[in-house]
Amino acid sequence: MTLSLSPSRRWPSAGQTFDTIGAWLLALLWVAPLMFAIWASLRPSGAALGFGDVGFTLDNYRNAWNAAPWLTYFANTLMLVSFTLVGQFVLCTLAGYAFARFAFPGRDVLFVVILMQLFILPEVLIVENYAMIARLSLFDSIAGMGLPYIASAFGIFLLRQAFKSVPIELEEAARIEGCGWLGVLWRVYVPAARPVYLAYALVSVATHWNNFLWPLIVTNSPDRRPLTVGLSLFGAPESGVDIAIVSAATVMVIAPLLIAFLIFQRQFIQGFLRAGIK
Repeated sequence: MTLSLSPSRRWPSAGQTFDTIGAWLLALLWVAPLMFAIWASLRPSGAALGFGDVGFTLDNYRNAWNAAPWLTYFANTLMLVSFTLVGQFVLCTLAGYAFARFAFPGRDVLFVVILMQLFILPEVLIVENYAMIARLSLFDSIAGMGLPYIASAFGIFLLRQAFKSVPIELEEAARIEGCGWLGVLWRVYVPAARPVYLAYALVSVATHWNNFLWPLIVTNSPDRRPLTVGLSLFGAPESGVDIAIVSAATVMVIAPLLIAFLIFQRQFIQGFLRAGIK
């Protein structure tokens, strides 16, 4: 009698083992700063960097919350990411639909020009964006912070790929039913690309939630500062640095993004798989 291992019970190969170990190491490296911030935020002041038996406390969160107008910062950040995301959805949907389903002279060249935006760092355009926002009298406003990011080359590319994966028969059926081009877009393409919209929304919200340099430059008053600018001023050396309280404030700022990612992580991954390159 001989025993044989089924394919599902074979030992992993050396390459698979190496990949698994590498993935775990990268995951631990990525999560280490977050774990330190949570650890330090729960330790008493002066013991954030130690491992002694001094217990844990929530006083750091209470002190951090009372030390700055976080509700204003949260409201400004929510308005900023909402304004930017709505503008990106409208513009990227129309542009992605045009590039996916309409043939017009210079379409491919124009699409390549748009993709070139991906190779340009936003910091390179800060001076020109600042001058444009000043000419539009949008300095120190939510629109001024979000307007330069509405025309997203990444969003146009992602939705174009998603729309190209929709069977043309669905569009033809909608056209037979009497839908115009915008009706086809709204009733066929947008519902079919819903996972892609969700994935892109998570990327966009996370990007502009964490954006720091441009909001710092374009805002002056505390009533318009988003979370990142408020956090940087909160942790400035001039006001004294308490690692425990700064860590508590940092955890408060990133907590909504972590919760959103944990809730929508499956849809996030499926959205990018649905938008495969074609």
